[in-house]
Amino acid sequence: MSRFVDRVTIHVAAGNGGHGCSSVHREKFKPLGGPDGGDGGNGGGVRLVVDPQVHTLLDFHFRPHAKAGNGRPGQGGNRDGATGEDLVLKVPDGTVVLDADGRILADLVGDGTTFEAAQGGRGGLGNAALASKARKAPGFALLGEEGQARDLVLELKSVADVGLVGFPSAGKSSLVSVLSAAKPKIADYPFTTLVPNLGVVQTEGEVFTIADVPGLIPGASTGRGLGLEFLRHLERCAVLAHVVDCATLEPGRDPISDIDALEAELAAYQPALTADHGLGDLAERPRVVILNKIDVPDAADLADLVEAEVAERGWPVHRISAVSHEGLRELTFALARMVRDYREQHPKPQARRPVIRPKAVDDAGFTVIADPASPGGFIVRGTRPERWIAQTQFDNDEAVGYLADRLNRLGVEDELVRQGAEPGAPVTIGAVTFDWEPTTPMGDEVPVTGRGTDIRLDRSDRIGAAERKEARRLRRGLHEDEFDEDQS
Repeated sequence: MSRFVDRVTIHVAAGNGGHGCSSVHREKFKPLGGPDGGDGGNGGGVRLVVDPQVHTLLDFHFRPHAKAGNGRPGQGGNRDGATGEDLVLKVPDGTVVLDADGRILADLVGDGTTFEAAQGGRGGLGNAALASKARKAPGFALLGEEGQARDLVLELKSVADVGLVGFPSAGKSSLVSVLSAAKPKIADYPFTTLVPNLGVVQTEGEVFTIADVPGLIPGASTGRGLGLEFLRHLERCAVLAHVVDCATLEPGRDPISDIDALEAELAAYQPALTADHGLGDLAERPRVVILNKIDVPDAADLADLVEAEVAERGWPVHRISAVSHEGLRELTFALARMVRDYREQHPKPQARRPVIRPKAVDDAGFTVIADPASPGGFIVRGTRPERWIAQTQFDNDEAVGYLADRLNRLGVEDELVRQGAEPGAPVTIGAVTFDWEPTTPMGDEVPVTGRGTDIRLDRSDRIGAAERKEARRLRRGLHEDEFDEDQS
């Protein structure tokens, strides 16, 4: 028997970008062939796509980890690396995507609706793409970026036109089974229905879907019983139908009190997607009251007593029996009319247009703040600086010099000076912390030395053996001639 899963946590990871290649063209009689290192390929992304053939999140329950393909590294001869393969995950219609903190990222409704769950990393540039007028033969390449990885919560909210609301064992599953071809589990004990059941109802000229969801009890809006597991599936229903058990023998229960209890829970529940689906609060949806089990003599008498009181509230009332099929034809056509009226008043939403937000003219692309964990230190934040740090080979002096040039052109050094950074101040960008040296000349006009080196980084603060020997002699207070005699 297949399981219905409507809430899962998945771990998605996009592919890493391939590293760029540092290569020099070599050919007989061509000693200066120039750089020919290719770029690395971009990593594959992870996308969620609505598929009408998928009806549950069961696959993600058993396989919660999803990883896209990595980009291939570049090669010599100007050969770029292959792009990583994208990973497409098919989800049911009505899936809501949330982040780990519970914020809604996407509401996937409609066949083919797509959401980019994780973005693939960019491939690193090869030294052929890094060549410039001042740096004709770069001895380095850029590293590929890591792909985005995050945890997402997928929550399925059933897409149905009519939602059946009622206490446990009110006959909702039986009603769905006789109105449609759905075959839900039916038994004579409470909470037989543990998962939503969808059925398709066909009338003359109208087709609509009806949802049978787990039974509701007082306190469901606060999580009692099946609680939110029930109410979540009513958010998208255009019409709510109260299914009332007129043959119940439980003390303290009658059709009017059942309806009042159901209305109290619907009013207390706050749908998370009110702004997205445009249906408004549950308390404002069209209502219909279904008095069920009138094939029982006592139930028919009770229905006669309460029918007029329910009608005073302005809601249509239908007396039915799911066992004897009494009143089902009239109910079916009434529901079809309510659904048709709703569809005429609420046409299908148009596809959302992409929103383009231009960059602000005063946006520098980065921010510099004081480091609270390091007195006198600073933290540089920004998409481009952090990406450049991740792409740099710090064991290559020329690559470090190229990074310094990029940060200087972006204005990071000027901002550090403006905020009063002192020489040697620790500056953190991304996962790297370095000592800031404002006296280091930056810019492409600085002559470049051999491949993989940078004249600006040739200085070393390490004390040599001769300097240590001289310092030891001075500490001992010896003159040069005395020191030589002592050594002899």
